[in-house]
Amino acid sequence: MKRRLKSRGIPLDEIRAERLKEPRRANYAMELALREFEKDNDVDALLDTLRLVAQAQGGIAELARKTSVSRQALHEALSSKGNPRLRTFQNVLCGLGLRMTVKPAAGRRGLGLPA
Repeated sequence: MKRRLKSRGIPLDEIRAERLKEPRRANYAMELALREFEKDNDVDALLDTLRLVAQAQGGIAELARKTSVSRQALHEALSSKGNPRLRTFQNVLCGLGLRMTVKPAAGRRGLGLPA
């Protein structure tokens, strides 16, 4: 019987976190996650990307300090079972130097306002 050895490679999340330390890449990752969210409404994938960016940009504890939201609340909100309130989500984005914008859906004018 062949004995299986454990992989000693670097976990994928560590590779992602290292790359997301660079603000330009973190911004791109969030833009991509938001575009994908527009298509598939996959909240888990969006929160996963946001959590990875937060970890790479100083960690959840540092983000908690910046946002005045407890570390535990952030951890729960950004988990795969998380359901953050809009205020928490906005605080997280602001703490990461990002902001939320609203735009009309493709092909729609939205609320009857001029495009």
